[in-house]
Amino acid sequence: MRNVSNSLIILSGPTGVGKTELSLRIAEHFHSPIISSDSRQLYKDLPIGTAAPTPEQLARVKHYLVGTLQLTDYYSASQFEEDVISLLSSLHQTTPHVVMTGGSMMYIDAVTKGIDEIPTVTPEIRKALYKQFEEEGLAPILEELRKADPVHYEEVDRMNYKRVIHAVEICRMTGKPYSSFRTHIRKERPFHIIHIGLTREREELCNRINLRVDQMMKEGLLEEARKVYPFRHLNSLNTVGYKELFQYFDGNWTLDFAIEKIKRNSRVYARKQMTWFKRDPEITWFHPDQEKEILAYTHHQLH
Repeated sequence: MRNVSNSLIILSGPTGVGKTELSLRIAEHFHSPIISSDSRQLYKDLPIGTAAPTPEQLARVKHYLVGTLQLTDYYSASQFEEDVISLLSSLHQTTPHVVMTGGSMMYIDAVTKGIDEIPTVTPEIRKALYKQFEEEGLAPILEELRKADPVHYEEVDRMNYKRVIHAVEICRMTGKPYSSFRTHIRKERPFHIIHIGLTREREELCNRINLRVDQMMKEGLLEEARKVYPFRHLNSLNTVGYKELFQYFDGNWTLDFAIEKIKRNSRVYARKQMTWFKRDPEITWFHPDQEKEILAYTHHQLH
C-alpha cells in the first residue's frame, strides 16, 4: 500500500553537472537526509576521485551509503536496491521526504523500477561448468540449456559462452529455468517518487568537467591513486580517474596525457549518462541554477 505522504526525491544527472551542492540545499529545505546513488562513493578509500561529499558537507546533512565499503567488498545494483528500500522503510517512519542523489544509472533504476532477482551462483557450480566447458566445449552445455529452459535457449546468443554458461548455472542451482527469474515487471514502491534530472548546455558541462579534474589533482588525486594502486585489479578501481593514473604509474603515459584522458573519459561518461537518463520519461529536467523552480515543482508533486 503506497503512503503518498512518504516520498523519495531523486536528483540525477551527468558527472560534473552540480548535483552535490543542490542536493544539500534541497535536503536542508525538506529537513531530509541524503542517500548517495553513486556506485563509487560507497568505497571509503576514493573520496577525491569520486567527488564524495566533504567533511563539511557531511556535517551539514546526514548522508547514507557514502564511504561504507572496502575496495575488496563485492557490491551490486541488486544489493543497492535491497539496502535503499530497507533504509527508506526506517527513515520514512520519522522523515516523510528523503533525497537521493548520484549518477549511477543502474543503481537509480534498481530503486525506481526494481531489478530481477537472479540468484547468486555457488563457486562449486561455476567451477564445475567451466571445467566441463574446457574439456567438452559448449555443445553439451547448450544441449542442457535446451532441455532445462527451451524459452531462454531460443533467446540467448548461443555464441556467447559466458551467457550460456550463466543460464545453465542458474538452472542447475535452482532446478528452475533461468527465464523464470527474468520478469521485467516494474516493482511497486510504497512511496511517491519524484525524479528530477539536472542538465547543462554541452559546452558548459565540458568546461565544468575539465575544471573539476584540475581541482581533483590539486586536492591530491595523484596520491589517492598511488595508495590504491596495489588493488588496481579490483572492479571498484575500474573507474575513470584511477585507471588513467595507473597507466602513468606503469610508465605508459606522461602525467599530462593521463590527466587529459581523465577529462576526455569523464566527458564520454557524462554523454553516456545523459543518453541513459533521457530515455526515462519519468524524469523532469531542470538546469541546476533553477533551484526555485525545482522546489516549486517538488512541492506541487507532493500535494
